[in-house]
Amino acid sequence: MAQMTIAEALRQGLREEMTRDARVYCIGEDIGIPGGWGGAFTVTLGLEKEFRERIIDTPISEAGLFGVALGSAIMGMRPVADVQYSDFIFCAMDQVVNQIATMRYMSGCKLTVPITMRAPVGATGRGAQHAHNIESMFLGIPGIKIVCPATAYDAKGLLKAAIRDDNPVLMIEHKLLYGSKGARTESGAVDASSDIPDEDYTVPIGKGIIRREGRDVTLIGTLLMMHRAVQAAEVLASEGISAEVIDPRSLSPFDWPLVEASVRKTGCAVVVEEGPRTGGVGAEIAASLTERCADALLSPVARVAAPDIPVPFSPPMENFYIPDVARIAAAARSVIVRQRMSVSA
Repeated sequence: MAQMTIAEALRQGLREEMTRDARVYCIGEDIGIPGGWGGAFTVTLGLEKEFRERIIDTPISEAGLFGVALGSAIMGMRPVADVQYSDFIFCAMDQVVNQIATMRYMSGCKLTVPITMRAPVGATGRGAQHAHNIESMFLGIPGIKIVCPATAYDAKGLLKAAIRDDNPVLMIEHKLLYGSKGARTESGAVDASSDIPDEDYTVPIGKGIIRREGRDVTLIGTLLMMHRAVQAAEVLASEGISAEVIDPRSLSPFDWPLVEASVRKTGCAVVVEEGPRTGGVGAEIAASLTERCADALLSPVARVAAPDIPVPFSPPMENFYIPDVARIAAAARSVIVRQRMSVSA
């Protein structure tokens, strides 16, 4: 057992999977430069020394690197494709959406496409072209599994599960949760480190987890927003409000039994996301909860999200843009008031 950051846990997970299976390799931009950072956020740091032929640096061509990953996956390899920032995956949308996501279905499952696509998300002072939260854009694309680890334990376990899966998996990683050191230290970073077991383990794709138990309101959030939901729950606890915090860990497939059980217990829910409100992950979860739990909801599902504008570059404006603890707590208070009004009526 050793405590690790998310970046360290991902690195260890890659090392273990590449040692276990010779078909696993990493491909991306600047992921194996001697003396470099090990990708944009140090995840592959030093792996080029151990796996010289399987840490593949590419030119700045996302369409090219995902094309190579696709072709090699169909031929039996298990590539881990590293896109420096999730925003850059848009340069490879034909490969990802029209080919990687559909190939297994169109072949009648005669072909497998075991590609793990790692994509850092979140606003971190880099402006609108390096700050997208792409979850909602891929949630509506059948054929791709989506995982969103918020702790180092889950990051390693979900990465290993993704690499072993015969379907393409998009692994969303938040920049403020990596815990990277040195040149890659991020301002405003959150400690997401965990105790990592010595033995091999995976985290099942599609299984969420209760981060904090409660009885009055359910808070649902992934990545950075999960951590802020936990903080909001602590604030609410000081006011006598018991909030349950659910970390779905996977968006596709989604652990509906876990979320439904919580909402049926509390009677109200708040969905938190960092991306824009319109067409977001929160909208899909809220709509589905309304359909699945209409008989149990005592208040409309509330959404906390960013405004429908590009991410601002100005630090004060960026801080205003990203949902914070105060906004989450306020939304929880609002649904509880409406719940009590509904009960009293």
